[in-house]
Amino acid sequence: MPRIISIHEGTIPISSSIANAYIDFSRMDCSIVAIVSDVVRDGRPLVGYGFSSNGRYSASDIIRRRIAPRLVEADPGSLLTGDGVTFDPVKALSVMTSGEKPGGHGERSVAVGVLDMALHDLAAKIEDKPLYRWLSDRHALGEPDESVFVYAAGGYYAPGKTLKDLQEEMRRFLGLGYTTVKMKIGGASLTEDLRRIEAVLDVVDGSRLAVDANGRFDLATALAYGKALEPYALAWYEEPGDPLDHALHATLAEQYPGPLATGENLFSLQDARNLLRYAGMRPDRDIIQIDPVLSYGLAEYLRIHAMLRRHGWSPRRCIPHGGHQFALHISAALKLGGNESYPGEFEPTGGFTDDAVVEDGRIRLPDLPGIGFENKAKLHQVFQSLHT
Repeated sequence: MPRIISIHEGTIPISSSIANAYIDFSRMDCSIVAIVSDVVRDGRPLVGYGFSSNGRYSASDIIRRRIAPRLVEADPGSLLTGDGVTFDPVKALSVMTSGEKPGGHGERSVAVGVLDMALHDLAAKIEDKPLYRWLSDRHALGEPDESVFVYAAGGYYAPGKTLKDLQEEMRRFLGLGYTTVKMKIGGASLTEDLRRIEAVLDVVDGSRLAVDANGRFDLATALAYGKALEPYALAWYEEPGDPLDHALHATLAEQYPGPLATGENLFSLQDARNLLRYAGMRPDRDIIQIDPVLSYGLAEYLRIHAMLRRHGWSPRRCIPHGGHQFALHISAALKLGGNESYPGEFEPTGGFTDDAVVEDGRIRLPDLPGIGFENKAKLHQVFQSLHT
């Protein structure tokens, strides 16, 4: 029967000089964990690794004082699959959230998500399967996708960045094999943002360009941008207003005919249900971007996924926020619409395995046990430093 021997936690910087409409990333960091098991393979204990997605800061104190101790102190059998072969992150979710009141999902959901990632990595390693295959088998999801659509998120604001620089950035993304790109809006005036958008449209067709306001706008501004963006027929218009201002979003959805995208700043099943109830989301065109790591982990995301299907949403309308290897496995196993990518940003946690190649906007999944962090050299070195 597998057991958890120890959990090690740390914080690393993933800072950058870039900025969106709301924040800059000059002090961005994230939590990392290593869960050491008593399962020995090739003379070494198997270890599961996890980290928090970008955009939310580290949740070290919550992990160290509340969430990790619950796992270590739990009855070992309460964390295992029914056959006792490996860890069951769905059962572990109940253990990690015991003693927590409902609501107030913010940083607590991040802390749980970090450990959930590590548990999934460890569970799949114990059965010597890539995570996407392990998920498909354990949750009877059917044959997974062999490759995943990825888009390049960039177009941030940065000191001294010119329109030519913005164009060159997008050309670089296309040269890397991406077919769809995303840029930030809302950090400048509407007039200036339209100049920026039109500069990018000289590089890529509107159907392959998405824009992201990061929740910056009030209703009047969201509508003004929507009216101005409509003729471009963009891939999607993302997070126009505050993530909890469902009335704003519903009003915009009534007037803006193109696809809207939101959800990366929602952190629970209840949040996702309210998004469908009140935000005017349209299952024929809109995109849900809930980040599994920020929202209590994949165990909770599976519940969200089931709820969406019951309400008539295709998994292909879900494209998670995050831009990392864990979400790539989730997208393949659940047959989602794709995965975000931040080429060159948020290292060492961001991005995919060192040998990953984007071809015609898609990435194939690695044939490595677990999530495959061992083939992401800089990140694996950071993880190992936690427990060796």
